[in-house]
Amino acid sequence: MERMDWKHIFRLNFFALKMLGLWPPGDETYGYNLYTLYSCSVLIILQICHVSFQTVNLYFIMDDLASVTGTIFILLSKTAVALKSYYLMKNMKMLKQVISTVNNDLFLPKTEEQKNLIQPTIIAWKLTVGTLAGLAILCLFFWSLFPIFDKTYKVYRLPFLAWYPYNYKTSPRYELTYIYQVICTHFIVTVNVNIDGLIAALNMFVTAQFDMLCDDLRNLHQDDEENSTDVNKKLKNCIKHHREILKFADHANEFYNWLLFVQFFVGGVSIGLAMFQLTVVSVLIYSNVRSKIKDL
Repeated sequence: MERMDWKHIFRLNFFALKMLGLWPPGDETYGYNLYTLYSCSVLIILQICHVSFQTVNLYFIMDDLASVTGTIFILLSKTAVALKSYYLMKNMKMLKQVISTVNNDLFLPKTEEQKNLIQPTIIAWKLTVGTLAGLAILCLFFWSLFPIFDKTYKVYRLPFLAWYPYNYKTSPRYELTYIYQVICTHFIVTVNVNIDGLIAALNMFVTAQFDMLCDDLRNLHQDDEENSTDVNKKLKNCIKHHREILKFADHANEFYNWLLFVQFFVGGVSIGLAMFQLTVVSVLIYSNVRSKIKDL
């Protein structure tokens, strides 16, 4: 049977994170090198600066409740991605050590049947990440082009409300600022999809390991010619495999527990803000209709 390579299955996720500055080459971690400089540069320019410009703008739109809630909704999501990037970089050494164990003999399928057994889990992971990426692309399309669709680009409307230390409502500053916002948003969304994809990959790996462990236990005494010594040896391997799975899961949880907390917190607040925006829109529509009726 051909030896399975878990790292090969995760290769696209690792490659994307590497291009984003979030996965140092090989088994290296962050240090005093060019890759660390690149990672810090893109994090500051494309995430922190972009979020900061939008945060400062809140001061200038405080009287517009709808704009404030809409901006906070976006800011929370982008700030969450920046925090996820920070935690990934902070825990890179531990994460690389965890990933280095995935091709351990204990974690590999022992038979062709086991390899087929875990295929549905791998396919489900790929479909989940693919669906998330597809929805993200659709969201990016509308976020990036809505000023063109509603023709507000004629009054120099940017995709996101933000303050800049210069007058961007002149050409070519407007076009350059527009492109900067689009690049930042694409970068942030790509980071978010790939970090979530990595978390899903770790969970998928643990699930596949338990599937193989259960299969080993079911076939503990499948051959009548096996003696008690062989069965005991298999049982010891199963116990060792179980311990290694739990150790891997503990390290993985240590990496992404805070990431999931941030994700759920931001998701909850975002849903609340979205509901609040709906009530604000309803009140504004009612007030507008009422004033028109009075004019008649």
